[in-house]
Amino acid sequence: MLKKNIRPLVCSLTAISLSGHATTFAQDRPNVVLIMTDDQGYGDIAAHGHPYLITPNMDRLHGMSVRLEQFHVDPTCSPTRAALMTGRYSGRVGVWHTIMGRNLLREDETTVAELFQQAGYRTGIFGKWHLGDSYPYGARFRGFDDAVVHYAGGVGQTPDYWGNDYFDDHYNDNGAWRPYQGYCTDVWFDEALRFIRESGDQPFFLYIPTNAAHQTRPHVPERYRALYDDADAPEAAKIFWGMITNIDDNLGRLLEQMESMNLMEHTILIFMGDNGTTMRPGRWPAKQRADWPKRFNAGMRGSKASHYDGGHRVFCYVHYPRAGITGGRSVDQITAHIDVMPTLLDLCAIPTPADLTFDGISLVPLLTGDEHDWPERTIFLHNQRVLEPVKWKDTSVMTDRWRLVDNRELYDIRQDPGQQHNIIAQYPEVAARLEAEYDRWWEEISRRFSESTPLYIGTEQQNPVQLNAHDWMVEQGVPPWNQPHILKRPAHNGPWQVRVARAGRYRFVLRERPATADFPLTASTARLRIGAQMDESKPVPSGATGVSFEVDLQAGDTDVKTWLTDPDGTSRGAYFVEVKRK
Repeated sequence: MLKKNIRPLVCSLTAISLSGHATTFAQDRPNVVLIMTDDQGYGDIAAHGHPYLITPNMDRLHGMSVRLEQFHVDPTCSPTRAALMTGRYSGRVGVWHTIMGRNLLREDETTVAELFQQAGYRTGIFGKWHLGDSYPYGARFRGFDDAVVHYAGGVGQTPDYWGNDYFDDHYNDNGAWRPYQGYCTDVWFDEALRFIRESGDQPFFLYIPTNAAHQTRPHVPERYRALYDDADAPEAAKIFWGMITNIDDNLGRLLEQMESMNLMEHTILIFMGDNGTTMRPGRWPAKQRADWPKRFNAGMRGSKASHYDGGHRVFCYVHYPRAGITGGRSVDQITAHIDVMPTLLDLCAIPTPADLTFDGISLVPLLTGDEHDWPERTIFLHNQRVLEPVKWKDTSVMTDRWRLVDNRELYDIRQDPGQQHNIIAQYPEVAARLEAEYDRWWEEISRRFSESTPLYIGTEQQNPVQLNAHDWMVEQGVPPWNQPHILKRPAHNGPWQVRVARAGRYRFVLRERPATADFPLTASTARLRIGAQMDESKPVPSGATGVSFEVDLQAGDTDVKTWLTDPDGTSRGAYFVEVKRK
């Protein structure tokens, strides 16, 4: 079944504003600007005490916003994005990894962009989507009118345009690759400002998920790295900080333009991170760790991918003057990414479809200072990063006071924010209560774990498509998920889970690199297996950059696997396969 049809929202001509006065719905809808940076942790802002970072615009936004001080996301990026876009736990919507097909947002999930689009908003995304690139998972199929994105989880990862390196790259502009001039973060904000100008009087939902400061291929304009020449830190840290300062400059540019267009008063602006910092010595060569053992993470334990607070507690600033959401006020109650969608729908008076349920709740009472009778909450996070989820793997069960970690450690976060003192033996009743809540949560979200989230081929919406090694579903290890890995030509292999949308004649072209790279194969034999429908081998012509197979396929789900075998017997999967229904 293809993407479900979500019934159009029926909006009344009037709505009740936050102040309680009836207003014309079409004239009272605020704009939304949602900015999410990549791998920038809570501590990676000068206003949070970082000893080196230069972030004057983030600091300014910190001082003028309501700050969610106990705001939590998933420990890695695709799961956070899935929860942010749906208001539902990432495991519930099929996303618990960043690769291997486990980053694909199930097609029957409703995104916040879809609801805003149906409510008459113009919707745009510029930057990193990372919830699937082809139909029906790509951003342009999930509610965005205007989508300029790189593919996968970072510029230069395997599905991205071959050779992208942060500068003067090709990005996917609403389905077509085209070249852009400049540094990636500058491009995202250039496109965002274009989108705002072109929106005119139409309310807009603007999502800017930056690729920086992700470190797949860490690059930044030299003038930003040079700002940290005098810092006693490794080169990797200077590049990382330079990327953040570049984001800060672009944030300042956005704020200045919005102010000049008189948009700030009537725009909900959210600035947040996607997981904990990657600037941790454990990622550096041994000499760099020895030379610079110190780091700043606001006293928290852990970093990106950790289920301790340093891996998932991030900054979240919300600014919306018209509703009184301003003034540099802090909110200390526990909140999470799952709350963003219901909060935005509430602030914008967009009704929720009757058949849609959220795991999150609207934060409007907290944001407006009317938190009387705010409920006690338990929030669940885990870091799976495996093909099939495992109960209690890298898990944190969280309340305002407690953290139950892996059902073996208990921390009083108010007394021990660094999570250094395991007190589970002193409070067994607390651990037992949180364990029971987790058991109920796991039973709910695990009901669909066995369902496939296949890659579609042969659809009317997108034909041809490209399969790539990023999405191999491997039981052990990881597939070659970025282009530097592909350049090493690892002797790896794995299958794709595929859904044949329409029966017919299909052409498969097996390659080591995309057609644009014009890379000659060294293999002497190529093999293609498609479930039980075909298993064929053929010789590879000398100098060929790809090997073609044609086959008649029935509609339905199957698996696809390839082999490219060199004369010496070395075999690897085809890292790229073009598939077209003829």
